[in-house]
Amino acid sequence: MFSSAALGLAAALLVAASPLQAQTTQAPAEVHAGSYKLDPSHSKITWSVTHFGYSTYIGQFASVNGALKLDPKAPATSDLQVTVDTPSLGTLNPALDTHLKSPDFLDVAKFPTATFKATSVKVTGARTADIAGDLTLHGVTKPVTLQATFNQAGVNPLDKKYTLGFAGAAKIKRSEFGITSYVPAISDDVTLTVEAEFKAVS
Repeated sequence: MFSSAALGLAAALLVAASPLQAQTTQAPAEVHAGSYKLDPSHSKITWSVTHFGYSTYIGQFASVNGALKLDPKAPATSDLQVTVDTPSLGTLNPALDTHLKSPDFLDVAKFPTATFKATSVKVTGARTADIAGDLTLHGVTKPVTLQATFNQAGVNPLDKKYTLGFAGAAKIKRSEFGITSYVPAISDDVTLTVEAEFKAVS
């Protein structure tokens, strides 16, 4: 049997947690309209390619910045702009990172940033949308569509700031952006996975 002290502690924890739970929502219509700034500490872009058919190799861009303007009553009018610092690419393999940043691949000295600017937003489900936009990578601009899922919105319990959370995925062909080394041994198709948190701008 639980002691009265243990039951009391459990009740206190439930009471303490309930205000935070009440402040979050997974309903896009309940999101606060306004301007938001991407939180780079909790937002990452992961990429993956097939490696000579033996494995799927994964890396990440650790430095991402962006801005979002959102009206939940008119999601099609949303404005999203994102900038990726290409030198922030990382695979946990220093030698490979150096090669991927070289002119053979991203050529980060010449192209230190990649950008995405949304051109349209189409709602596809209760919490999903297709975000079409222009991706500029390696000096080339091509249309790309991101399949986005709304995670939740609410006051972050740590920093007390109103926060939006999204996940997303897209596929691109790197050859279309002039990155052709080792195609097709290292796949032309690149899968991009996005996790993003946006903070309300006061």
